[in-house]
Amino acid sequence: MTDKSLTLPEAFLERMSELLGEEEFERFLKSYRHVPKKGLRANTLKASVSEMISCIPFETQPIPWCDTGVYIDAEERPGKQLAYNAGLFYVQEPSAMIPAAALSPNPGDRVLDLCAAPGGKTTQLACALENQGLLVANEVVKSRAKILASNVERMGIENAVITNMRPDQLVAAFGCTFDKILVDAPCSGEGMFRKDPAVADAWDPDRVADCARRQKKMLETVDQLLKPGGELVYSTCTFAPEEDEQMVEYLVESGKYQTLPIELGGLSDRGRPAWTKHGCADVAEAVRIMPHRAEGEGHFVAKLLKVSSEAGDVKPAFSKKKFKKSLWRRASKRDLADYRQFAEAADLSWDILGTPVIFKDQLYVLPEGLSMGQLPLAKWVRPGLLIGTFKKGRFEPSHTLAMTLKRDEIQSAYDFKDDGEAYAYMKGEPIPYHGDLKGWTLMCWHGYPLGWGKASDGTVKNHLPKGLRILKK
Repeated sequence: MTDKSLTLPEAFLERMSELLGEEEFERFLKSYRHVPKKGLRANTLKASVSEMISCIPFETQPIPWCDTGVYIDAEERPGKQLAYNAGLFYVQEPSAMIPAAALSPNPGDRVLDLCAAPGGKTTQLACALENQGLLVANEVVKSRAKILASNVERMGIENAVITNMRPDQLVAAFGCTFDKILVDAPCSGEGMFRKDPAVADAWDPDRVADCARRQKKMLETVDQLLKPGGELVYSTCTFAPEEDEQMVEYLVESGKYQTLPIELGGLSDRGRPAWTKHGCADVAEAVRIMPHRAEGEGHFVAKLLKVSSEAGDVKPAFSKKKFKKSLWRRASKRDLADYRQFAEAADLSWDILGTPVIFKDQLYVLPEGLSMGQLPLAKWVRPGLLIGTFKKGRFEPSHTLAMTLKRDEIQSAYDFKDDGEAYAYMKGEPIPYHGDLKGWTLMCWHGYPLGWGKASDGTVKNHLPKGLRILKK
């Protein structure tokens, strides 16, 4: 397949020709004639790769650098699948799976995804953490932070918090406490020209320099968030050396960082020392994803170890005064009585393991590593797992809780008879049933939750949020 609608900027072509040389530049240009494959990544918090594949009607091929990722044909529409609504996979450009795979956090780590929306890398990091430790997903643009929250919810992640802050504001809230940080930096987007011609149309040579300045400032702040001995993955989706090799060179020459090798399959192209200002050989441990060398869009990924102890004593700016004036409070036994009544009625074996807190009328559970004292310090989109809302004399469970639960953790559940019935539920329709169901009921497709219903007199009333309903199969 070819894409005849793409026109590449002349200044971009001149620079790439000079960087690559005649022979490689010709192969680079030819890659733009091909429509790339799409990628899916299994959400291993819910399903293995084989379980995901069994639930989708697509031909798949493994992605070499991500053991939970598969290629599918560009013409497929995975977002229309019930498996998508159940959170069994994330639709992700194949190259975009590399940064989180390179960071490779361990369960129990404190991890920050600095520029997290729409959530692909956040949800991949969450799978590696296995719902243990703390995952802070930050997005400075409020509208994009809401999209991020929706994806975190769909994937059933328990240990994530979502913030809407500038990097310097994160320092006040968290201090120098993170074991690993992913900076998928806003960039000039040259690697996305093939995927999105509108990015090519909007490109300007001055944008590269502007992005590099912002990236450098961002990395200076990141140094106040990453522990000594912590690891940083810096990535972009651009080819510009000013935003790639030269940014890694800047970190290495600061004396605070040293590069680490990235050992993932299918990645033969490395960072190019000749593209740095001073011939920094260390950038050769970074990886480049060039569309003529790998089945993916253009990316650059570098992994670095923080060797400096500078900024290691920066602590969160706790303030009892701020907390007293905030709307946050720890949930009391009396507060939790209505929740306990709901849990008992639904025969729910899942239980609150973290710190239960209340904001206005909503009940959250703070993940491990987040304290009550930090709550007034940040702009939260989601400060933990939203369990539900206190209504007058009752408790209403959240859709987030439904997507977090496993089928065997609740007795009050309904299993759809077939896909047609499941799609009817996704359209917002009530579901007739025969049995003894009563009250809040988890609605499940192949054992995977899609949301809540409320059973009464032979009908399950639909409680799927209206914004998640679909119009047709």
